Amino acid sequence: MGKLAERLRAFSRNRWLVLVAAMWVQSMAGVGYLFGAISPVLKATLGYDQRQVAALAVAKNLGGYVGVVAGTLSAALPPWAMLLMGAAQNLLGYGWLWLIVNGQAPALPISMMCVLIFVGTNSATYFNTASLVTCIQNFPTSRGPMVGILKGFLGLTSAILTQIYAVMHTTDEAKLVLMAAVGPALVAIAMMFVVRPVGGHKQARPSDKKSFMFVYTICLLLASYLAVVKLAHDFLRLSDSVVEVLTVILFVLLVSPIAIPVALTITSKSELSMEEAHLSEPLTAESSISQEEVEEKSKGIDSLPQSERRNRRLQLGENFTMMQALVKADFWLIWISFLLGSGSGLTVMDNLGQMSQAVGFRDVHIFVSLASIWNFLGRVGGGYFSEIIVREYGHPRHVALAIAQILIAAAHLLFAMAWPGTMYIGTFLVGLGYGAHWAIVPAAVAELFGVKHFGAMYNFLSLANPTGSLIFSGLITSTLYDYEAEKQARQHQVTALLSPRLFQSTGFLTGGSLKCEGPVCFFVSSLIMSGLCIVGAGLSLIVVHRTRRVYADLYRPVLT
Repeated sequence: MGKLAERLRAFSRNRWLVLVAAMWVQSMAGVGYLFGAISPVLKATLGYDQRQVAALAVAKNLGGYVGVVAGTLSAALPPWAMLLMGAAQNLLGYGWLWLIVNGQAPALPISMMCVLIFVGTNSATYFNTASLVTCIQNFPTSRGPMVGILKGFLGLTSAILTQIYAVMHTTDEAKLVLMAAVGPALVAIAMMFVVRPVGGHKQARPSDKKSFMFVYTICLLLASYLAVVKLAHDFLRLSDSVVEVLTVILFVLLVSPIAIPVALTITSKSELSMEEAHLSEPLTAESSISQEEVEEKSKGIDSLPQSERRNRRLQLGENFTMMQALVKADFWLIWISFLLGSGSGLTVMDNLGQMSQAVGFRDVHIFVSLASIWNFLGRVGGGYFSEIIVREYGHPRHVALAIAQILIAAAHLLFAMAWPGTMYIGTFLVGLGYGAHWAIVPAAVAELFGVKHFGAMYNFLSLANPTGSLIFSGLITSTLYDYEAEKQARQHQVTALLSPRLFQSTGFLTGGSLKCEGPVCFFVSSLIMSGLCIVGAGLSLIVVHRTRRVYADLYRPVLT
């Protein structure tokens, strides 16, 4: 009985258990990605027009990325409190929305509906911050892979909830809103006392590399499986039993990472023997950085006289406060580079429907689905390959970001040329490059500016994404699209001399709004974004040059 209690205690404090629990929280945290499936329900039930739906979409984007409050609170509150607050916001926002859609609460003005969407989606910032901050503390020498995995699972929410909806065999689309309200909250509450710091820096073992490879294998299987399932749903008529089997397989894949902490607990005689085994093992490159070193360095700084501490300049690699980071040129170089890369990538992902329609595709859903899968692979792969660049080649992590931004620039160029097949290739490149941003940048910020105030910095960095989308999509792309659409409308009207009613039936007017056709619709905007992505890659290379010595110190080789 004593051995069983000891093993259970070791299992509960295993850092891999915390990572798996965080993965499950993240798999429900991306409720904002479900908006595309929820918005038709809102439009039909509440009688909204496209402009009102667009206003709700803006509120959704702001809620998903404005995490200043969550970032600030993360420095003072434990992870369980962050998860509980996120669950409460999710239930309040989407729960109230479900009551309205289901007719059990009166409809609110559009401004208040935007507030509900904002509150519900803003729960993701609490889930994100709690998961990332905790796991960065538990895996201080594996930030890239860990961040990539967590950010990758964030994109699975839509696939999971829509699959659950499919297995319910119901035509009541309001239940999708109910699942968005209940699912994330239940998972967060269930995991709130599991996701916590457990002294993970003391648990580093040679088997960690195999454990990460197992998780990567699961991620690849999930991506492949979801792609096949999505194509099957689109092109085949699946029976109810087949849908149920597909759902069971999905949940088996999601649960399978729990095998890692279970295996580690079973193979270790006790938690003490695990630590003794670790202490007796030779140091490797992965264990060359320890949390104790960072803490000792901080203690040494704190022991300096007040005057010396005031005059001493913080060095990259130490723990910065948010205000200290904001006066560093490196922080703003990272922010602007992130804005140019992720903002232009998000613009493409938000406009894939119109882009594919403009060049003649009728089924636009396939590109949206594929982009989601490539985005997932980009997040997981970005963390993996950036870790190789850092550890095996000794280069700063922003080398990987520059490569990702060049991929996005190439995709924009392909979209502009609109050659046969370029929509598929461009979607693939944008998905990979955009996803990689969310694995590389958070890991790099944790390395350069410390983990103590990482929550606030991460959420400030996240503001670059909607800011970039506002510039590229709201100003550049939409303005040029409308200009070309009006130009085509005038040319068609002059040459055909049609009445407005007849003219609308030709396809240049859709739902009362102008429609652009042909590669010219996104030609100039794609070239502009391609050029700005190259600028972003240049800024990333400047960060590489400025941080080369910092990474040499952080990941210095161990002398034997």
